[in-house]
Amino acid sequence: MAVERTNRDIQTLITQIANGQIMLPDIQRGYLWKASQVARLIESLYRGYPAGSLLFWKTSESVETRKAATGKAQGLPSVMPLYLLDGQQRLTSLFRVLTDHPEAQVVFNIETEAFQNQSAATSRNRKWVKVHDVVRPDADVFAIHGELKAAGLTIPDAEIGRRLNALQKVTQRDFHMEVLQDFEYEEVAEIFVRVNSGGRALKTTDLALATLSARAPGFLGQLEAESACWAERGYSALDTNFLIKALTLSLSITGKRLSSVAKLTAASKESVEGAWAKVRRGLAQVVPLLQDKLLVPSTALIPSLATLHPLVVYYGRQPEGTQIPLEVEGGLLYWFMAATTRNRYGGATDTALTQDIRALDAEDPVRALLANLDISDGGISVSARDLAGRNHQSPYLMFCYLAAAHAGASDWWDGSPISATADGSDKPQYGLAHPAAKLRNHRLKYSSAEINELANIVFVSQQTSKNMIGDRSPAAYVQHVAAHDLVAHLVPNDPAALEADGYREFLAARRALLAGRITGLLNQFQPAFLTGGRNSQGKPESARSLALAGYAGTGRTALVAKAETGGKTWVGWIDTAELEAGLDAAASGLASDVVIGGEAAPIRVNAEGVVSVSIGPFLVHGSLDQWRATVKNAFEDARPIVDCPEQTEGQWHGELEEILLSDPEILTG
Repeated sequence: MAVERTNRDIQTLITQIANGQIMLPDIQRGYLWKASQVARLIESLYRGYPAGSLLFWKTSESVETRKAATGKAQGLPSVMPLYLLDGQQRLTSLFRVLTDHPEAQVVFNIETEAFQNQSAATSRNRKWVKVHDVVRPDADVFAIHGELKAAGLTIPDAEIGRRLNALQKVTQRDFHMEVLQDFEYEEVAEIFVRVNSGGRALKTTDLALATLSARAPGFLGQLEAESACWAERGYSALDTNFLIKALTLSLSITGKRLSSVAKLTAASKESVEGAWAKVRRGLAQVVPLLQDKLLVPSTALIPSLATLHPLVVYYGRQPEGTQIPLEVEGGLLYWFMAATTRNRYGGATDTALTQDIRALDAEDPVRALLANLDISDGGISVSARDLAGRNHQSPYLMFCYLAAAHAGASDWWDGSPISATADGSDKPQYGLAHPAAKLRNHRLKYSSAEINELANIVFVSQQTSKNMIGDRSPAAYVQHVAAHDLVAHLVPNDPAALEADGYREFLAARRALLAGRITGLLNQFQPAFLTGGRNSQGKPESARSLALAGYAGTGRTALVAKAETGGKTWVGWIDTAELEAGLDAAASGLASDVVIGGEAAPIRVNAEGVVSVSIGPFLVHGSLDQWRATVKNAFEDARPIVDCPEQTEGQWHGELEEILLSDPEILTG
């Protein structure tokens, strides 16, 4: 065994990838980088910043490989290939940029020296030039120079040439390479885990995959094939990460944390194969059950995939051909819905999963699962208040869809079932009954949160939204909708509520209609042993509020959150510097953590820029600007640091309620 050290320029490495002389072993994870990360890599190379080293493996063994996400087929190598262990994200990104991949259209502003992905604005601005056009081997830089000179730049002609030349030289930058020669596969997997854990941290599932791939070459392919099978059914979120977690839960029978993926690294090959058979058997029962009996067409509607794991484990444990009693089947679906309304896995997921998997061992698993939700002497219901202030990110989106689907609702434009999905997507289509164009700038000053409230969402196609609704209030188009479909979609029949002036009355009426339909759906699956009924979600109505206040003095600052709900009070300190850093990361589309109440809490951002943070009993949603303004406002009237209250020990361990940062009835200063 030996380690060879050398250097190689980017253009040579890209050529070797194209020729199949550099390949990916199947211990590698998939390509993950976002467009912004690709642009930052090109900028770093342009500015001469260090770009890290690469790690390869050279062996005469027959190695299982996976296809690189280059968008092009690799050639057959004429020499022994190198297997890339560390550097996949960087080399794949460079290959994409240098071969003009449609998802790697990085552009360069010759005047500001900024890099970003191509957009409609940059394509119209002559000061932006595509990186590929400058660095490709047959690039006519003289012509590009001339076009840029005519763009009205504020920099000298010589500086244009210098910057173009610097960009061209990106492909000549060297990477330092280390090549492991004649190491055994399992040892290489161990090195892969150590190296990648030290850089961009691998998730536990990635580490488990590396170990499993080394022990059983080709296993990753089985996972990907299973995932692809369910993606064709609309359940595309059942990816390798989900399957690895399901595999762990099906394998584990002892220990404090049954969901610890680390158990896979110690399991025998036979144990893993047995657990994998259970996972496949469980999925083969659970997905059709959800689609055919509950009418959930897509994983896009399921707020937390963790709610599927107990179902997969339960059905996977049953011998092939076992008929599950209807009352048990219905009870499991009832638990699935109850767990969703309670946001069962919104906090400590592993702890909750361990409790629920253990509940499957009980004589009556359904009763035990519901007991974990504190539902033991009555059913649950949903009230209009539960839906107030919610938007499309709420778990109740699924229930609003089901309320329409179980009533046989159809699209208003072409009459197709609402389960029809948008082209190229597994997400159900929906629009706003009262269009935003009619409500914005209205004299009654409807807020963005009100306009996008869940109670304004109807599950209709883009054609309906464009051709029927347009910018008209419901009063102008409901006469073109069949009466039975208005009922199925729960559109209020009060004429005043269908006008823009009556929008708030529309929301109140539709919340009540939705709550009644959803509660009725829950009752259809409610187990017989649950008698009587409780208030919404089985709990008494109570005031809820969240106050964020700044404290400062003697060079110290503290942002303090005080939350009240269900008659309980929780106080937690928020690390202001970490929160601001997390918001900066969110601006780039990256998730991170912040210390709240002495423990790490996630900061998540979705594709629409909505930032979500878990604070005590609440999952708080808001735009980046709203978060920054809230933090700023908290310190405008900062209180003395000596008055800073003691914090509650630890984070909130119950279910999380979703609130909007813009809701003045909940959020106070």
